Amino acid sequence: MKLLLTLLNLLPLISAQLSGPVGPTTSRASKRTKVCNVLDYGGVASKTSDVGPPLTSAFAACKNGGTVYVPPGDFGISTFVSLTGGKSWALQLDGVIYRVGTGGGNMIFVGSTSDFEMYSSTSKGAIQGYGYTFHADGNYGSRILRLGKVSDFSVHDIALVDAGAFHLVMDTCTNGEIYNMIIRGGNEGGLDGIDIWGSNIHVHDVEVTNRDECVTVKSPASNMLIENIYCNWSGGCAMGSLGSDTAISNIHYRNIYSQNSNQMYMLKSRGGSGSVKNCTFESFIGHTNAYTLDLNADWSSQKEATGDGVLYQDITFRDWRGTCSNGVQRGPVNIVCPDKVPCTGLVVEDFAVWTEAGSSVVWKCANAYGSGACLKGGSGTGYAVVTSTISAAPSGYAAQKMPDDLTAGFALTASIPIPAVPTTFFPGATPASTLLGG
Repeated sequence: MKLLLTLLNLLPLISAQLSGPVGPTTSRASKRTKVCNVLDYGGVASKTSDVGPPLTSAFAACKNGGTVYVPPGDFGISTFVSLTGGKSWALQLDGVIYRVGTGGGNMIFVGSTSDFEMYSSTSKGAIQGYGYTFHADGNYGSRILRLGKVSDFSVHDIALVDAGAFHLVMDTCTNGEIYNMIIRGGNEGGLDGIDIWGSNIHVHDVEVTNRDECVTVKSPASNMLIENIYCNWSGGCAMGSLGSDTAISNIHYRNIYSQNSNQMYMLKSRGGSGSVKNCTFESFIGHTNAYTLDLNADWSSQKEATGDGVLYQDITFRDWRGTCSNGVQRGPVNIVCPDKVPCTGLVVEDFAVWTEAGSSVVWKCANAYGSGACLKGGSGTGYAVVTSTISAAPSGYAAQKMPDDLTAGFALTASIPIPAVPTTFFPGATPASTLLGG
């Protein structure tokens, strides 16, 4: 249901970029006045069954005001489902769904609906994508879960494991909340954890393992709060890739923990147009990441988009601690803005990141104006790359580690085990909601 916040609690959330309440507008209990159990629509609790048609039939019967129920047990799915329309309904996933089909697309698509909740009442529900059967042959397969044009919704207390491609995508969604989740993917790119575009979205208390995006915002996006995120051997959090007509504003990331990831945070574009404005990235902890703070407007992995470049304006990076792998090869500050559209109003403050290898780190800036690090003050028409070499470890860089840090990613040739949803996601931070399963 809508976040039950006192006025005292509501004000900090609004200031932290959310524009209003998030989550379903009616209670979980009200949606259970009618329950459509997939077992009553031909479903069979077996890993080799096909729960797709029963799931579709149960949805047709309960899509207006009811709960579609997948009870405890193992269920196969070879017919992927598109659950579109309806209102004020829930998908209660207490069982585990295993991919049997070999098609592409989305195992489960939920679209064009409102007042929606997807959850496990036991916190043991999961979807196993068995992506390794594709990846072992160098291929990609189906995504696990995609939401398209969904408003006033939540997804929580479930595990998404080993997607053939992306794990969770929110496409043009509004007023949503994602929390108490774990995502485990294979150790290669293209297996994104969470990708979001839309408005007024709160993502919190989530753990992601993969080798690409952890929790990433794409354009268009506005008013998002992303906090208490555990990128546990991942690609790391990001924004982009950004191209023509970029429209991103009022995004707030805080309490982000990344270990052995590609980056702590990356904003990536090449060419393009539009803007990224009024964003804050604070309270980041990192250990042994390749890149750290990486604003790269000449990202070589992206095809150049039409335009002089994306404008990055009024962006703050505050309270970053920890280590990078090699602070000379990949310095902890890399802020390279477009030649024709310099960044303005950038702030880097309380930044203490040191290196695991060597005895110095390098900061690099270009066409970037603001305060802190190697940024130039004021504004201007741009400047070539300038570097600063830091030869002494900054005070306060040592940071707490999480007790469940992985020491390796998951192989691409073997099934990834389904993990339990964790109860901690950032050092010292208590999750906003306890697990439904206790």
